[in-house]
This record gives sequence, C-alpha cells and structure tokens, in this order.
Amino acid sequence: MSQDVTPLYVADVSAFTKQLRKSLSEADTLPGHAAMLALVAKAAGFRNHQHLKAAQPAQVDLDELALKRALRVFDDTGRMFRWPKWTKVQGLCLWPFWAQLPAHQDLSEKEVNAVLKGGLSFNDHVLLRRSLIDHKLATRTIDGRVYRRIEQRPTPEALALMDRLKDR
Repeated sequence: MSQDVTPLYVADVSAFTKQLRKSLSEADTLPGHAAMLALVAKAAGFRNHQHLKAAQPAQVDLDELALKRALRVFDDTGRMFRWPKWTKVQGLCLWPFWAQLPAHQDLSEKEVNAVLKGGLSFNDHVLLRRSLIDHKLATRTIDGRVYRRIEQRPTPEALALMDRLKDR
C-alpha cells in the first residue's frame, strides 16, 4: 500500500462517526485495510478512497535550496549583481528576465540587451542572452538578428522567485 499522506477534514465529526458506525455494523467481519479506507472516505462524504485522494490539492514541493541560492544573487532592488555557480540556479535566475521579454514578439539583439541590462548591476548581459538560449527560454535566428521568447509555464520555483523579487 502507498505511504502517501492523505489529509482528511471532517466538518461534522458526529455525523462522520454515525455513518462509520452504521457501515461497520452492516459488515459481517472487520473490514481489511482497503475496505476500511473506503468506509472512512464514504463516511466523510466521498464516493470512495480514490475520490478522497483526487479531491486533495496538489502538493508542490519547492526546491528551497535552489530558491535560496537564487535569491542571494539579487540585490535589495531586485537586480542581479552576480552570476550564480550552479547550473540549476542559473536557469532559475533567468526566469525574471524571461518574464520581462514581450510575448509572441520578434526582438532585435539591441532590444533584448536593453531588457537584460535593466535587470543587471554587473556588465555581462551577453552571458544572460546566451544563457536564455541555452536554457531554452528564448530562441534566435542563426545570424543572431531576431530573438523570440519561448512561451511556456514557469516552474513553481521560478514563480516563487519572481514573487519574492516583486517584494523587494
């Protein structure tokens, strides 16, 4: 059996226990584990145990270490002041820049540089521009004249980083 934790909120414990006692009294023998899970779920108002599990909100575990390391490279104003060492953290730190690039729009190298320079306090926007390509957050033509943001859903860590940078 799975070791997943399934939290259960019961609004009315009295009604829950009455329903559970009624279900247990109808059974000839003491139910097994899976049957007991089903009885508990039904007493709580769900169709079965799977319905109870499906009703639970998805738990998103953030990589707190990567998020903490990413926040260290941004100053109090939300500008990046150094390039992180870890590749995973580097990719995470690119998301705020990705979010500033206009969606569904072709950009020149000059326009991309202007966006990147606005969020940096060190002078290496070229590193960030190349990293956006390497981390598949943007594309460019072979001659490097046209850049475009790749539309995708940011990771939960990226969303958390951008939220925390807004507060600065």
